[in-house]
Amino acid sequence: MMNHFLSCLRASAFICGSVFWLAASSPAEAEQFSADVVVYGSTPGGVCAAIAAARDGAKVVLVEPTDHVGGVNTGGLSFSDSNQTVRDAHGSLFNEFHERMEADYARRGVKLDYSVAVKDQAKWTYEPHVAMQVTQAMLQEAGVRVVTEQPLAKVVKQGGRIVEIVAKSGNVFAAKTFIDAGYEGDLMAAAGVSWTIGREGRSEYGESLAGRQYPKRPMAISGLDAEGKPLPLITAVEPVREAKESAPEDQLGDKNVMVYSFRLCLTDQPQNRVPFPKPAKYDPARFEAVRRYYKADPKALLAWDLYPLPGGKFDANNGIGKQFSMGIVGGGNAWCEADEAGRREIWEAHKQYTLELYQFLTTDEAVPQPLREQLAKLGLCKDEFALYDHWSPQLYVREGRRMLGEYVLTQDDILTNRTKPDSIAVCSFPIDSHDCRRVARGDQQVVNEGTIFPKRVRGTRQGPAYQVPYRAITPKAGECDNLLVPTALSSTHVAYSSVRVEPSWMTIGQASGIAAALAAKLDVKVQDLPYAELAAKLQAQKQVLDHPATKGSVEVE
Repeated sequence: MMNHFLSCLRASAFICGSVFWLAASSPAEAEQFSADVVVYGSTPGGVCAAIAAARDGAKVVLVEPTDHVGGVNTGGLSFSDSNQTVRDAHGSLFNEFHERMEADYARRGVKLDYSVAVKDQAKWTYEPHVAMQVTQAMLQEAGVRVVTEQPLAKVVKQGGRIVEIVAKSGNVFAAKTFIDAGYEGDLMAAAGVSWTIGREGRSEYGESLAGRQYPKRPMAISGLDAEGKPLPLITAVEPVREAKESAPEDQLGDKNVMVYSFRLCLTDQPQNRVPFPKPAKYDPARFEAVRRYYKADPKALLAWDLYPLPGGKFDANNGIGKQFSMGIVGGGNAWCEADEAGRREIWEAHKQYTLELYQFLTTDEAVPQPLREQLAKLGLCKDEFALYDHWSPQLYVREGRRMLGEYVLTQDDILTNRTKPDSIAVCSFPIDSHDCRRVARGDQQVVNEGTIFPKRVRGTRQGPAYQVPYRAITPKAGECDNLLVPTALSSTHVAYSSVRVEPSWMTIGQASGIAAALAAKLDVKVQDLPYAELAAKLQAQKQVLDHPATKGSVEVE
C-alpha cells in the first residue's frame, strides 16, 4: 500500500512555529481549532495563502488532508515553469521561495546555473528536499499552524457562511474566512458552491480551443486487437477521418480532464541511485499499442521528459509532445469525485502503470536499444522521499474541479481582453493542455486528443500576460460569503490550461491569503471586500497588480 495514504498508521511530524505537531488524531482525541483564516490544502497556493495571511496579522491554520505538505512543489516538480512566464510579474512569495533555495545552495557551495535576481528565461531547478526545507521554514517563521492528515468530512454553514469544517479525524476548524487551496476543490464543493469539471464546448464561451483538439500527428498503427476491440491504453474508438476532417462532436464538451502523472526525482549517480521497484504485476500485453508505435516509428523519442536538476538528478515528467508517456490518459477522470478509498485506488493505479511502463521501456525489444539503455541507467534517489520508499507522495493533479464564481476566466481573458479593474495578480503561462483521450480510428490510426500545445507570444517563450480578477476567486453572491478559491478558481478548461501551474497558483494564493485576512478583519463578505483597501494590502506585500506586458495586443503562435 502506498505510504502517502497510510499516514493513519503512523504519526507524521511537522514543525510549525513553536509547535511540534503530531497529526493523525483519533476521534477520541479530537480538538477544536479557531482562527481568523483556515486554509484547506497545503498546495503551493495554499502555503502562500497561509503565509500571506499570517504576515498580515491573521491567526492562520493550514489544514492538509494527507501527510504531505507542499503539493507538487515539494513532491517532485523541480523544474519551475516560470521560464515560460513574465517572471518579474510574479508575487513576492514566489520569488522568496526561489531566493531561499538559491541561498541554501550557496551556503553549501553549490553553484546553480541561474540567478533568481535575473528575470530571464533560464530554467530554475531545485531538489525536492530543498523545496521542503524552505517551505517548512517559511511556514514556521510566519507562525502558521499546520495540521496534517485531516481529510474533510463535512462543512457546517449558517446562512451563507461557513462556520466550521470537520475532518474525518473529528477535529473541528472554525474561522472567520476560509480558503480552499486544494487541487480538487473539495471544500468548495462541500460548501455548496457551483463548480464544473472537464471541457466546455466551443460555443459555450466562444473559445476556439474548446471542445476536442487534435494537434498531434496521428500514429499509423492499429489501436485494435485481433477481435476488433480497443487495446489497453486506448480510451475511445472513432471512424477513420481524412487528415483535416472535423466531426460535429468535436465542437462539444465532455467530462475528461488532462492526464495525471507523477513527477519523479531520478538519478544515474551510483552512490545515490535506488533501483526502480519491480511492479507488483507486469503484463507486456498492456503496452501493445506502445510496441506498435515504436515498431512503426524508428525515430521515436524516449517516452519520458527528463529535466536536469542540481545534485546529479532529473525531474521526470509526462511529455506533452510525446505519443505515450508517464501519464495514464483518462486515468484521472474519476479522481476529484472519488472518496479516499477511490483516490487511493487511482493513486496506486498510476504508480503501477509507471512501474510497468519503466519495465517495458527498459526490457522490451520493440523499444530502440539506446532508449532502453538510457532509461535503465536511472533510478530513484536515496536522499529524496525517504518516508515514502523514495517515491513521490504527490500525484500531479493537473486539473480538477473548477469553481463557477462571480467571474469565469475564458480564452478571451488570456489572449485578448487581458486587463481587469479588480486585478489581484498577473499571470502569463501559455495556454497548454496535456492529452485528454487516446482514440483508435478504425484499424489504421491512433491519435491523442485534447492536447493544446503552448500558445506563446510570437517570438518569445512566454505566454501572454493577463490580470486575474478578484471575482475569479470568489463564489457567486449568496452561495458562500466567506470562502475564497485560488487553485480551483473560476475558469473554463482552456483558461485553466494557462492558470494551472505553480507560479500562477502561488501568486494567486498569496493574493487570496491577503484578501482572506482583510475580510476577516473587516468582518465583510468576501464579495463585498473594498477593492481599494485590498489593492493597498496586496501592494504592501509586493504583489504585482499591473504590468506593461498586459497592455496592447499580442499575437500568439
